[in-house]
Amino acid sequence: MKKRKLGRSGLEVSAIGFGCMGINFGYGQALEKGQGIDLIRGAVDRGVTLFDTAEVYGPFTNEELVGEALAPFRDKVVIATKFGFKIDPVSGKQHGMDSRPGHIREVAEGSLKRLKTDRIDLFYQHRVDPEVPIEDVAGAVKDLIQAGKVKHFGLSEPGAQTIRRAHAVQPITAIQNEYSLWTRGPETNGVLQTCEELGIGFVPYSPLGKGFLTGAMNPDTQLAAGDFRSLLPRFTPEAMKANQALVELLGHIAKQKNATPAQVAIAWLLAQKPWIVPIPGTTKLQRLDENLGAASIELTSDDLAEIERAASLITIEGERYPAHLLATTGR
Repeated sequence: MKKRKLGRSGLEVSAIGFGCMGINFGYGQALEKGQGIDLIRGAVDRGVTLFDTAEVYGPFTNEELVGEALAPFRDKVVIATKFGFKIDPVSGKQHGMDSRPGHIREVAEGSLKRLKTDRIDLFYQHRVDPEVPIEDVAGAVKDLIQAGKVKHFGLSEPGAQTIRRAHAVQPITAIQNEYSLWTRGPETNGVLQTCEELGIGFVPYSPLGKGFLTGAMNPDTQLAAGDFRSLLPRFTPEAMKANQALVELLGHIAKQKNATPAQVAIAWLLAQKPWIVPIPGTTKLQRLDENLGAASIELTSDDLAEIERAASLITIEGERYPAHLLATTGR
């Protein structure tokens, strides 16, 4: 597996990471614990070194799974997790945000225990909390870094100005925002430009459009009970029908490259900047192999220009999140 550095931080990771959320959270179907552990360890065997989780996934159970799976390889991998939500410890229900410094410290201690480790390699604020100045958030993580409990600081779904303000207090290693061929906001909202200017790595989540860009879904696809995609405007039958044009574009390029649509979608992200590290997730070993194969797909400048021309003619139907969730991004 090829390696990449997340900006100027010096943190080197595999060119493609692993988003662990979907193993047991979010999609309505969870792998058994042993299966999840085997899958994560299979990724390690294939050279993956960046693994992404969060306290809210489960909640808590995804961190426990990741911690157990990676314990034998702890010094060979980078574990990223996230804080920032208010979670009822009994019911597990989420009740808004909480990035107060005291709460950040509490979450760090809980995550360390669940991950069976003495340090968190990359600690993201999961969403910007409008009630807590970002300088206070960055300061709290800076204290954790000085204490040796955290190695690197990150933010998920911030706006460009928030990145600048936080970075001035504690240098940011990575920004984790949604980015793919059908979600290109980071190109126009100043986030990628700010990352390049400040030397910050960029970790696109949902690089396969939450599964849609693989070509495995269509307007007749029945989502499992509890699958969060059923709440997303882009996953209505009407939107999926309209957005098939993008999957067809990926399929066209894939045939030329003897690849799959998923591999082209990931290869396209890798071709954007050398400090971009996508984190596709999966519950299947064959899909893991497929995703990692994208690192070997070389898209030429002509390929990228063809994709750009064709994509510019496609209007993506539906927002990526409903309004109340969109409101928590880009702050």
